[in-house]
Amino acid sequence: MIKIMHILLIVSGIFFISCEEKSNEVPNSFSFENQKEEPIHPDVKMISIKGGKYQPFYRKQDSLILVKDFEIDERPVTNAEFLDFVKKNPKWKRSQVKTVFVDSTYLKDWKDDETLGADMNPNAPVTFVSWFAAKAYAKSAGKRLPTIDEWEFVAMADETSSNARKKPSYSSDIIKQYEVKFKEKNPVKQSKPNYYGVYNMFDLVWEWTGDFNSVLTTNDSRTAEYDDKGLFCASAATTSTDILNYASFMRYAFRQSLNANYTVANLGFRCAKDITIK
Repeated sequence: MIKIMHILLIVSGIFFISCEEKSNEVPNSFSFENQKEEPIHPDVKMISIKGGKYQPFYRKQDSLILVKDFEIDERPVTNAEFLDFVKKNPKWKRSQVKTVFVDSTYLKDWKDDETLGADMNPNAPVTFVSWFAAKAYAKSAGKRLPTIDEWEFVAMADETSSNARKKPSYSSDIIKQYEVKFKEKNPVKQSKPNYYGVYNMFDLVWEWTGDFNSVLTTNDSRTAEYDDKGLFCASAATTSTDILNYASFMRYAFRQSLNANYTVANLGFRCAKDITIK
């Protein structure tokens, strides 16, 4: 418990970091909504999730959010899949990508633009990718990044129930997985799936969401509408609904510390999709 509290205190400080002043001028290349991506066709199963109302971590008690039905990849995007993406979309190669979209450690473990590092497992989750790169990949695959609410809705599940948050071991078990070193180097789908059939929500990498810091930058994340220009700074504190849910606290604190061009050794992503009513 002391160790968990120590981690919590360190991470919680992220909520109170003041934003550095940033220029209001945004390069014309900043938004790539109208840019075309060459299509890719990753061989990954998508899981249909029946939506519903849930109590998010960051809102007042009894403030439920409606999550609509959606689909989500059963596991994170892999190194091999992202390699295929950059080969078909050269502007996202390490040597060619615009610096406004990535920081200096983008794909740093790769040998070169089109070669994975010698110790990299092709079936392990891709990491050192920015939010911009993840979003471009999802667009190329005909998908999108999941919203925070969608991701957290799926994350409530354990192996046997759709909402395990009230189980005493739920948060502590996730914390134990977060503490494992270099787990991001392991291949996907080696652990058991959760109630929905979704793998690796906690045991490999942290994951980008489409609106990763909208808890603090917008009034309401339910619409999943946000401006790319706002994804660079987050400060102040949020109102949590369960102060003992250390795992959720760490996730939200981590998200709020990110800039959209950051790349991190244990940060990857998976894709989602709206369910089309025929």
